[in-house]
Amino acid sequence: MFRVYATMDQRMPLSKVADHARRAEALGYDGLNVPDSVHDGLSVAALALNATKRLRVATSVLVAFPRSPMTVAVAAYDLQELSGGRFELGLGSQVRGNIVGRYSTQWSAPVPRMREYVLSLRAIFDCWQNGAPLAFEGELYQFTRMQPFFKPDPLPIRADGGDPSPLIYMGGIGPLMTSLAGEVSDGLMTHPTNAAPRYLREVILRRIEQGAERSGRESSAVDLMVGSLVITGPDEATLATEREVVRQLLTFLYSTPSYWPSLELFGWRDRGEQLHALTREGRWGDLANVIDDEMLGTFAPIGRYGEIADVLREWYGGLTSWITFPMPTDPTHDDQAATVIKQLQGG
Repeated sequence: MFRVYATMDQRMPLSKVADHARRAEALGYDGLNVPDSVHDGLSVAALALNATKRLRVATSVLVAFPRSPMTVAVAAYDLQELSGGRFELGLGSQVRGNIVGRYSTQWSAPVPRMREYVLSLRAIFDCWQNGAPLAFEGELYQFTRMQPFFKPDPLPIRADGGDPSPLIYMGGIGPLMTSLAGEVSDGLMTHPTNAAPRYLREVILRRIEQGAERSGRESSAVDLMVGSLVITGPDEATLATEREVVRQLLTFLYSTPSYWPSLELFGWRDRGEQLHALTREGRWGDLANVIDDEMLGTFAPIGRYGEIADVLREWYGGLTSWITFPMPTDPTHDDQAATVIKQLQGG
């Protein structure tokens, strides 16, 4: 029923990535999402792919704009060859403050820039894989030179005859970026704040359809990865702990105005304004009081291991066939988690 992907802590040291990926593969996950925040996402992906034989690995999501599309294309192509076709390139735009202040990169309107970014990657892959002339000339990116000395060999054709170039996914929250994912990418990777079923049904899927229509394709050609914050575990004590972990994360996320669209849909914009005001006042200890159990249960599916597969089917069945599911914090719970993963996959 679902493709099930694991996630990983953004602070996980590189020395532990290989073991984490092997554990995800042993548990039966279809794939692993790797972050690009504390560590370089492409390096993390390389370690995870090199440590596994079956597991797909996706950057979720690589901060695109500080990196040239050409350097990303080179790395993505290398990872695709290294892994025998198991790499998936997820891209995100990030916010202006980080692009300018953290990366010292020039800012421009993110949606037009991301459109050119994805299309230029496709032009580069087409040159390398199919021998097409490299002739991408946009307003922001121009790629017109590819000498044979620098051109990699084509990747082996897939068993089904399809294009072996890396799939390109996009992270998006706002209406224009999520619609763009439907227009130019292979799929949208949701954010925890826009993964509630009602929001997916009433907002996200409609935007994907609009974007797909602009490019003359069916919306079914666009994958949807739902990355919700799942609260699960073997017993009520674990659920209680995980509830508070997720509550804390949601309070941090919803203190940022750009994440408020889903709050607005449910009539909770005032909660976002409260959180934002508290952070500006430095009252971090008061944040958790704003998100009550009703909100928590709206944005995060909750259930013990014996229940959570049914909960996730109820939430996401018919909306997507691709979800994330957390690896147990305690490895002694791996067998129970593996059973859930098999159930979600339809086994």
